[in-house]
Amino acid sequence: MNVRQGSLEDGARTTRPHEHVHKDTGSTHTDTQSRVPPSRVRSRKLGYMDAYIKRVVLFVQQHLGDDRTGHDVAHAYRVVQLALRIIELMPEVEAARVNRRLVQCAAWVHDVIDPKVAVDVQATETELRAFLETLDFTEAEVDEIFFIITHMSFSKNIESRVPLSLNGQIVQDADRLDAIGVIGVARALYYGGAHGDVLYDPAVAPRVLADESEYREPGTVINHFYEKLFQLKDLLNTDAARQIGEKRDLKMHSFVDDFRAEWEGSDVTDA
Repeated sequence: MNVRQGSLEDGARTTRPHEHVHKDTGSTHTDTQSRVPPSRVRSRKLGYMDAYIKRVVLFVQQHLGDDRTGHDVAHAYRVVQLALRIIELMPEVEAARVNRRLVQCAAWVHDVIDPKVAVDVQATETELRAFLETLDFTEAEVDEIFFIITHMSFSKNIESRVPLSLNGQIVQDADRLDAIGVIGVARALYYGGAHGDVLYDPAVAPRVLADESEYREPGTVINHFYEKLFQLKDLLNTDAARQIGEKRDLKMHSFVDDFRAEWEGSDVTDA
């Protein structure tokens, strides 16, 4: 499996074919996508990542390396970096309460058991729990990671907001920040294209979602901004995330405004 984005470290990408051997199955996978060896991934303020994080990244690569919906290893990497950035921006007293190792791990694995990408959610949950237990986390820490990644999504909080620990709030904020802004726009278009969603239909009004099942029903890509993405800024937990979210939200609104103007041709003025 591979990290398909070159953003993990500048200049570290290559487009030569690579063959990867899966430790668990012994099978090989050959591809021509750009990849970055886990040993070359930089983690904010930690230099080259330690052996424990390398193991986590390899595990995530095995499960998300072939994703083509925007929930890939590069997304996980960005969520990790955003989580660490949020901690940096926190007051020292608040940051001292954070379990950085737990936050970093939860950010890496948060999409591994997501039904959007996991073929067999139950089997993957069992595999993930067994893997986390090899990383010297306590049982309570493993339980917290699982609670975070199974309750942090937008869809799990439609009917009522699920309270999360400070660690969970940071991971949730980081994931939501990667869903908005310029990257959020790109991911929305990428996901919609991967699933064959209609790009835009002026006759179809955005929905006010009542529950998760309604959220899972197909809609248009542009309506997804109104139904979910434009709401995320106001759902962020931490002051640090809100600082970042304000800027990203403006960029996203600007895109949709320009898109609709171009769709209607109202951006065209007389010469």
